[in-house]
Amino acid sequence: MTLVDVMLPYYGDVELMKLAARSVMSQHFEDWRLCVFDDGYPSSEPADFFAGIDDPRVVYRKNEKNLGANGNYRKALENAEAPIVVIMGADDIMLPNYLDIVVRAFESHPEAAIVQPGVQVIDESGISASPLVDRVKKAYTPRTRTPLALSGEQMATSLIRANWTYFPSLAWKTSTIQRIGFTQGLDVVQDLAMLLDVAADGGAMVVDPELGFLYRRHSASDSSVRALDGRRFDEERQFFNGQAERFRSLGWNKAARAAGLHVVSRLNAGTLVVKAIASGKTTAVPRLFKHVIG
Repeated sequence: MTLVDVMLPYYGDVELMKLAARSVMSQHFEDWRLCVFDDGYPSSEPADFFAGIDDPRVVYRKNEKNLGANGNYRKALENAEAPIVVIMGADDIMLPNYLDIVVRAFESHPEAAIVQPGVQVIDESGISASPLVDRVKKAYTPRTRTPLALSGEQMATSLIRANWTYFPSLAWKTSTIQRIGFTQGLDVVQDLAMLLDVAADGGAMVVDPELGFLYRRHSASDSSVRALDGRRFDEERQFFNGQAERFRSLGWNKAARAAGLHVVSRLNAGTLVVKAIASGKTTAVPRLFKHVIG
């Protein structure tokens, strides 16, 4: 059996998707399978591209109907068969050592359910970038020069303070992520919910500082004030309050306090209050301010 499945849910820029796929095919570690799930992109270019690849490890499938982002991610996860799975973004890039890092981490830490390698953020042009959200992530990322295993309340507290992981760069133990799955009804905090479920389930995450992945953040996504009406923070507030109750029931008082305070989430809403006022979108202000004051 193949050791690693790289699942690539796709809809969007064809050239960036090609870069992502080629980065998988360029891995030093060769025991992988790449499965691309095309969610009905209105062009034959993706199919033509993969038709020209003569490698049995590369599988291209086009959905009969559009499933939407969440539906396509769930389909990709359901089709994973290898012991390790990566659900990669269709515009991100694996460095050639990425699979070496994650396979080594799983071998060295049999208790691990997740591996987070070192990540560099790039913009739409492939240039290194460091927007505010990623500077915050970096500030909360555990400082370590060697692979570090986190579990239980320590893992939950660290992540609930600020989700410093990059979901497309994570490698998962397939049996764990398939059992836990994507929580229905969540959008903004979907990835954090899965990570906290692993922590509550007794799983561990290995943080390896070696750079192995390029995460693409588009400049347009950084201006979250556009069309912002505050609904994302309604979801975050409900989620954090629910996690606080969950952690208290587990006796994880430190994690419960961090979830109840959700300081970084409230600070984020505070920065958007200023942006909303400056851009004239004042209808969002009451909803944002409600989240700021908790």
